[in-house]
Amino acid sequence: MTRSNPARPDAVPAETARATAGTGARRTTEAETGQDRIAAAFAAARGRAALMPYLMAGYPDLDASVAVATAYAENGADLVELGVPFSDPLADGPVIHAAATKALEAGAKLHSVLEAGQRIAELLPVVLMCYANPLYARGPERFAAELAERGISGLIVPDLPLEESAAVRAACDAVGLALVPLVAPTTPDARLAGIGAAARGFIYAVSVTGTTGERAALATGVSELVARARAHTTVPIAVGFGIATPQHAAAAAAAGADGVIVGTRLVRAAGESDDPAAAVRELVEELGAALER
Repeated sequence: MTRSNPARPDAVPAETARATAGTGARRTTEAETGQDRIAAAFAAARGRAALMPYLMAGYPDLDASVAVATAYAENGADLVELGVPFSDPLADGPVIHAAATKALEAGAKLHSVLEAGQRIAELLPVVLMCYANPLYARGPERFAAELAERGISGLIVPDLPLEESAAVRAACDAVGLALVPLVAPTTPDARLAGIGAAARGFIYAVSVTGTTGERAALATGVSELVARARAHTTVPIAVGFGIATPQHAAAAAAAGADGVIVGTRLVRAAGESDDPAAAVRELVEELGAALER
């Protein structure tokens, strides 16, 4: 079953999502920036945490990954995190690492990933997750411009430390793209202050020390991490890493998260099925329902 999020009057109905996919019929006006679209998505999730499912671009192939994103949009997602396949994904656990390897073996390239991102951005805001090497290979200005031209709203670079982020952030700001930083339970308050001041779009709060992957339970201390991050920023806080079930998602929302990011569980479901889009539909719907407050 597909649905629109009942808590979101602006959510994409299933029939609209299917009709507009690939047509260039954008949900947002051309005057809006990526930062605007992200802010609007969080604001529209009134009375609930925003749901941001992750997918690996090009896994199992590019068209299938766009179909997975369409299933996300049809079943209540507010935003989507789109992973760029990379050969040495230091923040990712074995499931997402394997998906990246298979996407690269299937021929996924940065250009084709960005083209897929453009198609997905017709449905809901896209936040690209990309390691630093592809970004610097193109140069920050060109990279940010290419994302903005395709309607991509934000950028996460997990191996870009605060001290080295100024040039990338300036390039993103110039085109309205949100450079989203990450914080962890081990991030000290003094560093949180600098990250929070520089944050655009939202802060990605990593719930655990370690890589992405499914856990048996949500990590302890999430509410403390969210509160600490919120004390140092004005943007929303989204919690990710280790969230695999509706119960985990509900616990993250109850801990104060403005958004919940789910990755490995959905990537695993897509990889285990002959119909990846069908495999994620019910999961996304259940995750979204768990975020109602």
